[in-house]
Amino acid sequence: MYAHAMTSHQFQTEDADNLIAIAPEVADALAAGQPVVALESTIIAHGMPFPDNLETARQVETLIRDEGAVPATIAVLKGRPTVGLSEAELHYLATAKDVAKLSRRDMAVALARRLDGATTVATTMMIAHRAGISVFATGGIGGVHRGAEGSFDVSADLHELARTPLAVVCAGAKSILDLPKTLEVLETLGVPVVGHGTDTLPAFYATTSGLALHHRADTPAELAEIFHCQRRLGDAGGVVIANPVPEADALPARRIDKAVEDALAEAQAAGIEGKEMTPFLLARLADITAGESLRANIALVKNNAVLAARVASTLCRLQAA
Repeated sequence: MYAHAMTSHQFQTEDADNLIAIAPEVADALAAGQPVVALESTIIAHGMPFPDNLETARQVETLIRDEGAVPATIAVLKGRPTVGLSEAELHYLATAKDVAKLSRRDMAVALARRLDGATTVATTMMIAHRAGISVFATGGIGGVHRGAEGSFDVSADLHELARTPLAVVCAGAKSILDLPKTLEVLETLGVPVVGHGTDTLPAFYATTSGLALHHRADTPAELAEIFHCQRRLGDAGGVVIANPVPEADALPARRIDKAVEDALAEAQAAGIEGKEMTPFLLARLADITAGESLRANIALVKNNAVLAARVASTLCRLQAA
Protein backbone atom coordinates (compact mmCIF):
# COMPACT_ATOMS: atom_id res chain seq x y z
CA MET A 1 0.00 0.00 0.00
CA TYR A 2 2.67 2.51 1.01
CA ALA A 3 5.04 1.83 -1.89
CA HIS A 4 2.13 2.29 -4.27
CA ALA A 5 1.17 5.52 -2.54
CA MET A 6 4.60 7.01 -3.02
CA THR A 7 4.98 6.05 -6.67
CA SER A 8 1.48 7.19 -7.61
CA HIS A 9 1.62 10.60 -5.91
CA GLN A 10 3.56 13.03 -8.06
CA PHE A 11 4.63 16.38 -6.65
CA GLN A 12 4.65 19.53 -8.70
CA THR A 13 6.59 21.97 -6.55
CA GLU A 14 9.52 21.82 -4.17
CA ASP A 15 11.18 24.55 -2.18
CA ALA A 16 14.44 26.09 -3.33
CA ASP A 17 16.82 23.54 -1.82
CA ASN A 18 14.71 20.49 -2.70
CA LEU A 19 13.79 19.75 0.91
CA ILE A 20 9.98 19.91 0.95
CA ALA A 21 7.56 18.22 -1.46
CA ILE A 22 4.34 20.14 -2.09
CA ALA A 23 1.36 18.46 -3.73
CA PRO A 24 0.04 20.04 -6.97
CA GLU A 25 -3.30 21.17 -5.51
CA VAL A 26 -1.52 22.98 -2.67
CA ALA A 27 1.20 24.42 -4.89
CA ASP A 28 -1.33 25.77 -7.38
CA ALA A 29 -3.38 27.40 -4.62
CA LEU A 30 -0.33 29.05 -3.07
CA ALA A 31 0.88 30.33 -6.44
CA ALA A 32 -2.56 31.79 -7.17
CA GLY A 33 -2.88 33.46 -3.76
CA GLN A 34 -5.78 31.21 -2.76
CA PRO A 35 -6.49 30.12 0.83
CA VAL A 36 -4.67 27.05 2.16
CA VAL A 37 -5.07 25.47 5.60
CA ALA A 38 -2.30 23.34 7.08
CA LEU A 39 -3.25 20.21 9.05
CA GLU A 40 -1.11 18.11 11.35
CA SER A 41 -0.71 14.33 11.04
CA THR A 42 -0.02 13.30 14.65
CA ILE A 43 -3.76 13.36 15.26
CA ILE A 44 -4.05 10.71 12.51
CA ALA A 45 -1.15 8.48 13.52
CA HIS A 46 -1.24 8.89 17.31
CA GLY A 47 -4.30 10.87 18.39
CA MET A 48 -7.24 8.68 17.41
CA PRO A 49 -7.91 4.98 16.83
CA PHE A 50 -8.57 3.51 13.39
CA PRO A 51 -10.95 3.99 11.55
CA ASP A 52 -12.02 7.19 13.36
CA ASN A 53 -8.68 8.81 12.55
CA LEU A 54 -8.92 8.21 8.80
CA GLU A 55 -12.57 9.18 8.55
CA THR A 56 -11.95 12.36 10.54
CA ALA A 57 -8.97 13.28 8.33
CA ARG A 58 -11.13 12.85 5.22
CA GLN A 59 -14.03 14.83 6.67
CA VAL A 60 -11.78 17.67 7.80
CA GLU A 61 -10.28 18.02 4.34
CA THR A 62 -13.77 18.01 2.81
CA LEU A 63 -14.99 20.70 5.20
CA ILE A 64 -12.06 22.93 4.27
CA ARG A 65 -12.75 22.48 0.56
CA ASP A 66 -16.43 23.22 1.12
CA GLU A 67 -15.35 26.60 2.54
CA GLY A 68 -13.38 27.39 -0.61
CA ALA A 69 -9.89 26.66 0.78
CA VAL A 70 -7.35 23.92 0.08
CA PRO A 71 -6.35 21.46 2.83
CA ALA A 72 -2.66 20.64 3.25
CA THR A 73 -2.10 17.73 5.61
CA ILE A 74 1.59 17.58 6.53
CA ALA A 75 3.81 14.59 7.36
CA VAL A 76 7.32 13.29 6.78
CA LEU A 77 7.46 10.37 4.33
CA LYS A 78 10.73 8.52 3.74
CA GLY A 79 12.56 11.48 5.22
CA ARG A 80 10.75 14.03 3.05
CA PRO A 81 8.59 16.76 4.58
CA THR A 82 5.42 16.48 2.54
CA VAL A 83 2.71 19.14 2.25
CA GLY A 84 -0.58 17.72 1.00
CA LEU A 85 -1.16 13.95 1.23
CA SER A 86 -2.84 11.52 -1.13
CA GLU A 87 -5.66 9.23 -0.02
CA ALA A 88 -3.20 6.32 0.10
CA GLU A 89 -0.79 8.29 2.28
CA LEU A 90 -3.57 9.25 4.69
CA HIS A 91 -4.54 5.56 4.92
CA TYR A 92 -0.94 4.59 5.57
CA LEU A 93 -0.59 7.08 8.44
CA ALA A 94 -3.90 5.94 9.91
CA THR A 95 -2.99 2.25 9.95
CA ALA A 96 0.80 1.90 10.21
CA LYS A 97 2.19 0.89 13.61
CA ASP A 98 5.72 2.27 13.31
CA VAL A 99 5.19 5.91 12.31
CA ALA A 100 7.37 8.15 14.48
CA LYS A 101 5.96 11.14 16.35
CA LEU A 102 8.13 14.04 15.22
CA SER A 103 8.69 17.24 17.15
CA ARG A 104 11.20 19.90 16.09
CA ARG A 105 14.07 18.12 17.90
CA ASP A 106 13.48 14.97 15.80
CA MET A 107 13.33 16.49 12.33
CA ALA A 108 17.00 16.41 11.29
CA VAL A 109 17.33 12.78 12.41
CA ALA A 110 14.13 11.81 10.58
CA LEU A 111 15.34 13.40 7.37
CA ALA A 112 18.83 11.94 7.60
CA ARG A 113 17.52 8.42 8.27
CA ARG A 114 14.68 8.61 5.73
CA LEU A 115 12.04 7.94 8.39
CA ASP A 116 8.27 8.15 8.19
CA GLY A 117 6.82 10.50 10.77
CA ALA A 118 3.66 12.26 11.85
CA THR A 119 4.12 15.93 12.63
CA THR A 120 3.17 17.56 15.92
CA VAL A 121 1.88 21.12 16.16
CA ALA A 122 5.46 22.43 16.34
CA THR A 123 6.76 20.58 13.28
CA THR A 124 3.59 21.21 11.28
CA MET A 125 4.03 24.93 11.91
CA MET A 126 7.67 24.78 10.92
CA ILE A 127 7.00 22.98 7.63
CA ALA A 128 3.85 24.95 6.81
CA HIS A 129 5.66 28.26 7.20
CA ARG A 130 8.50 27.11 4.97
CA ALA A 131 5.93 26.10 2.35
CA GLY A 132 4.29 29.54 2.51
CA ILE A 133 1.12 28.65 4.43
CA SER A 134 -0.20 31.09 7.04
CA VAL A 135 -3.16 29.31 8.69
CA PHE A 136 -3.13 26.01 10.57
CA ALA A 137 -6.04 24.07 12.10
CA THR A 138 -5.44 21.56 14.87
CA GLY A 139 -7.29 20.07 17.83
CA GLY A 140 -5.43 21.53 20.79
CA ILE A 141 -1.93 22.88 21.23
CA GLY A 142 0.58 21.33 23.61
CA GLY A 143 1.68 23.20 26.68
CA VAL A 144 2.92 22.91 30.24
CA HIS A 145 2.25 19.44 31.64
CA ARG A 146 0.83 18.94 35.09
CA GLY A 147 3.69 18.51 37.53
CA ALA A 148 6.08 20.41 35.24
CA GLU A 149 7.61 22.12 38.28
CA GLY A 150 9.27 18.77 38.94
CA SER A 151 9.48 17.19 35.47
CA PHE A 152 10.14 20.36 33.40
CA ASP A 153 7.84 18.80 30.78
CA VAL A 154 6.85 21.70 28.54
CA SER A 155 5.75 21.19 24.93
CA ALA A 156 7.90 22.52 22.11
CA ASP A 157 4.65 23.89 20.65
CA LEU A 158 4.87 26.94 22.90
CA HIS A 159 8.30 28.02 21.68
CA GLU A 160 7.29 27.30 18.08
CA LEU A 161 4.33 29.63 18.51
CA ALA A 162 6.73 32.32 19.70
CA ARG A 163 8.96 32.11 16.63
CA THR A 164 6.86 30.91 13.69
CA PRO A 165 4.26 33.24 12.11
CA LEU A 166 1.13 31.14 11.72
CA ALA A 167 -2.45 31.70 12.80
CA VAL A 168 -3.18 28.51 14.76
CA VAL A 169 -6.85 27.65 15.21
CA CYS A 170 -7.35 25.30 18.16
CA ALA A 171 -9.76 24.47 20.98
CA GLY A 172 -7.24 25.87 23.46
CA ALA A 173 -4.63 23.60 25.00
CA LYS A 174 -5.31 19.93 25.67
CA SER A 175 -7.24 19.28 28.90
CA ILE A 176 -4.51 16.97 30.18
CA LEU A 177 -2.22 19.98 30.66
CA ASP A 178 -1.75 22.60 33.35
CA LEU A 179 -3.82 25.30 31.64
CA PRO A 180 -2.99 28.25 33.94
CA LYS A 181 0.75 27.64 33.51
CA THR A 182 0.33 27.14 29.76
CA LEU A 183 -1.45 30.47 29.42
CA GLU A 184 1.21 32.16 31.56
CA VAL A 185 4.05 30.82 29.39
CA LEU A 186 2.29 31.97 26.22
CA GLU A 187 2.00 35.44 27.74
CA THR A 188 5.69 35.41 28.72
CA LEU A 189 6.65 34.40 25.17
CA GLY A 190 4.55 37.21 23.73
CA VAL A 191 2.08 34.96 21.90
CA PRO A 192 -1.38 36.55 21.51
CA VAL A 193 -4.23 34.23 22.51
CA VAL A 194 -7.49 35.45 20.98
CA GLY A 195 -10.78 33.88 21.98
CA HIS A 196 -13.20 33.31 19.11
CA GLY A 197 -16.55 34.33 20.55
CA THR A 198 -15.28 33.76 24.09
CA ASP A 199 -13.63 35.73 26.88
CA THR A 200 -12.08 32.64 28.48
CA LEU A 201 -9.61 30.00 27.37
CA PRO A 202 -11.38 26.92 25.99
CA ALA A 203 -10.34 23.66 27.64
CA PHE A 204 -10.36 21.30 24.66
CA TYR A 205 -13.23 18.94 25.57
CA ALA A 206 -14.87 21.66 27.68
CA THR A 207 -16.00 25.03 26.35
CA THR A 208 -14.14 26.95 29.04
CA SER A 209 -11.34 26.61 31.54
CA GLY A 210 -12.55 29.67 33.43
CA LEU A 211 -9.24 31.40 32.68
CA ALA A 212 -9.74 34.94 31.38
CA LEU A 213 -8.29 35.97 28.03
CA HIS A 214 -7.11 39.49 27.24
CA HIS A 215 -8.42 39.44 23.67
CA ARG A 216 -11.61 38.36 21.92
CA ALA A 217 -12.78 38.44 18.30
CA ASP A 218 -16.22 37.37 17.11
CA THR A 219 -15.72 36.93 13.36
CA PRO A 220 -13.20 35.31 11.01
CA ALA A 221 -12.59 38.75 9.50
CA GLU A 222 -11.52 40.18 12.88
CA LEU A 223 -9.22 37.21 13.49
CA ALA A 224 -7.62 37.54 10.06
CA GLU A 225 -7.10 41.28 10.60
CA ILE A 226 -5.33 40.65 13.92
CA PHE A 227 -2.94 38.15 12.36
CA HIS A 228 -2.42 40.40 9.33
CA CYS A 229 -1.48 43.32 11.59
CA GLN A 230 0.93 41.14 13.55
CA ARG A 231 2.69 40.23 10.29
CA ARG A 232 2.80 43.88 9.22
CA LEU A 233 4.48 44.74 12.52
CA GLY A 234 7.22 42.27 11.66
CA ASP A 235 6.46 40.02 14.63
CA ALA A 236 8.02 36.62 14.02
CA GLY A 237 5.58 34.74 16.22
CA GLY A 238 2.18 33.20 15.71
CA VAL A 239 -1.31 33.89 17.01
CA VAL A 240 -3.38 31.34 18.92
CA ILE A 241 -7.04 31.46 17.88
CA ALA A 242 -8.88 29.74 20.73
CA ASN A 243 -12.12 28.31 19.34
CA PRO A 244 -14.37 26.51 21.85
CA VAL A 245 -15.72 23.04 21.12
CA PRO A 246 -19.38 23.30 20.02
CA GLU A 247 -21.63 23.37 23.06
CA ALA A 248 -23.59 20.32 21.94
CA ASP A 249 -20.41 18.22 21.84
CA ALA A 250 -18.69 19.57 24.97
CA LEU A 251 -18.08 17.62 28.16
CA PRO A 252 -18.40 19.04 31.69
CA ALA A 253 -15.08 20.41 32.92
CA ARG A 254 -15.33 18.66 36.29
CA ARG A 255 -15.90 15.30 34.65
CA ILE A 256 -12.89 15.74 32.38
CA ASP A 257 -10.68 16.90 35.25
CA LYS A 258 -11.53 13.77 37.24
CA ALA A 259 -10.88 11.54 34.22
CA VAL A 260 -7.54 13.27 33.59
CA GLU A 261 -6.46 12.80 37.20
CA ASP A 262 -7.28 9.08 37.01
CA ALA A 263 -5.45 8.68 33.70
CA LEU A 264 -2.41 10.58 34.99
CA ALA A 265 -2.23 8.29 38.02
CA GLU A 266 -2.25 5.27 35.70
CA ALA A 267 0.47 6.80 33.53
CA GLN A 268 2.66 7.50 36.55
CA ALA A 269 2.21 3.94 37.81
CA ALA A 270 3.15 2.59 34.39
CA GLY A 271 6.22 4.83 34.09
CA ILE A 272 4.90 6.58 30.97
CA GLU A 273 6.42 10.00 30.24
CA GLY A 274 7.68 12.31 27.51
CA LYS A 275 6.09 12.18 24.06
CA GLU A 276 4.33 8.91 24.91
CA MET A 277 2.27 10.67 27.58
CA THR A 278 -0.24 12.50 25.40
CA PRO A 279 -1.29 9.51 23.21
CA PHE A 280 -1.64 7.37 26.35
CA LEU A 281 -3.78 9.94 28.16
CA LEU A 282 -6.03 10.59 25.16
CA ALA A 283 -6.64 6.86 24.74
CA ARG A 284 -7.38 6.36 28.44
CA LEU A 285 -9.75 9.34 28.48
CA ALA A 286 -11.68 7.77 25.61
CA ASP A 287 -11.97 4.57 27.67
CA ILE A 288 -12.91 6.34 30.91
CA THR A 289 -15.57 8.48 29.22
CA ALA A 290 -16.96 5.58 27.16
CA GLY A 291 -15.97 7.25 23.92
CA GLU A 292 -17.43 10.67 24.68
CA SER A 293 -14.04 12.38 24.72
CA LEU A 294 -13.26 10.94 21.28
CA ARG A 295 -16.55 12.25 19.91
CA ALA A 296 -15.82 15.68 21.37
CA ASN A 297 -12.31 15.58 19.89
CA ILE A 298 -13.68 14.83 16.42
CA ALA A 299 -16.27 17.61 16.73
CA LEU A 300 -13.77 20.25 17.81
CA VAL A 301 -11.29 19.35 15.08
CA LYS A 302 -14.00 19.81 12.44
CA ASN A 303 -15.13 23.06 14.03
CA ASN A 304 -11.57 24.39 13.98
CA ALA A 305 -11.09 23.39 10.35
CA VAL A 306 -14.13 25.38 9.23
CA LEU A 307 -13.02 28.49 11.14
CA ALA A 308 -9.45 28.16 9.83
CA ALA A 309 -10.70 28.02 6.24
CA ARG A 310 -12.74 31.17 6.77
CA VAL A 311 -9.81 32.98 8.38
CA ALA A 312 -7.51 31.87 5.53
CA SER A 313 -9.97 33.16 2.92
CA THR A 314 -10.19 36.57 4.57
CA LEU A 315 -6.44 36.73 5.05
CA CYS A 316 -5.87 36.15 1.33
CA ARG A 317 -8.09 39.13 0.54
CA LEU A 318 -6.22 41.31 3.03
CA GLN A 319 -2.84 40.31 1.63
CA ALA A 320 -4.00 40.98 -1.93
CA ALA A 321 -5.30 44.46 -1.10
